[in-house]
Amino acid sequence: MTDRISVREAGSGTPLVLLHAFPLSARMWQSQLDELPGSDGSEARVLAVDLRGFGGTELGSDEPSLDLLADDVALLLRRAGIERAVVGGLSMGGYVAMALARRHPELLAGLLLADTKATADTEQARANRERIAAAVLAADSVRLLLDEQVPAPLLGATTVAERPKLVEKLRRAVEQATPQGVAWAQRAMAARPGSLDVLAGLTVPALVVVGEEDTVTPVADAEAMAAVLPDVVLTVIPAVGHLSALEAPDTFNWAVRGLLARVR
Repeated sequence: MTDRISVREAGSGTPLVLLHAFPLSARMWQSQLDELPGSDGSEARVLAVDLRGFGGTELGSDEPSLDLLADDVALLLRRAGIERAVVGGLSMGGYVAMALARRHPELLAGLLLADTKATADTEQARANRERIAAAVLAADSVRLLLDEQVPAPLLGATTVAERPKLVEKLRRAVEQATPQGVAWAQRAMAARPGSLDVLAGLTVPALVVVGEEDTVTPVADAEAMAAVLPDVVLTVIPAVGHLSALEAPDTFNWAVRGLLARVR
């Protein structure tokens, strides 16, 4: 457990916990914090969490595991007096949301999975994560991520072509990550199990969102999750890549409002 978890919060309605993508922080959810509570704040109580090693949450000394991040979220909810929440994650945040569904299903009132997948890494993917982890630690720099992932494949081709300001904003956000946090997260993601069986057992309303141009976790991965979830809406956002909440916040928020309406 980590004792102090950094959270950004807005609104007073249905609790909605948002878990960020790698290698970003809760700052990526600013548009959701601004918009989803609604004009009077009563539509949602949005809690955007800094996962350990990112933003304002310390990494600590535990061995890498997404289960620890899920337990952190469970602890946060209990400390906040929230019995059940809609939990949503994008990319790595989606993996953590699925770990929470496995370990603490009683805390879920709804599930949002955006630009993520429920299958475990292939051997090749695990090897690549270890390569990145070792390289950023050896260099004591996250420059490798900037070179290999920004703007593509994190952003879609349309975004890269048409929105240079968002590309620069993403670059600055990635620069905030620490080599230690990056390496820990890569190793935690590499060790995660598949979660299709967990999703198949859920009875809460679910929303799966994916950018049409997402090449990291493509539409097929979203369709595979939607195929096993018993109560699900699948939303494919056109002309958007892996960071759909950043690239098309209005459409993303519209889809999440639909999920919140199904939960109430």
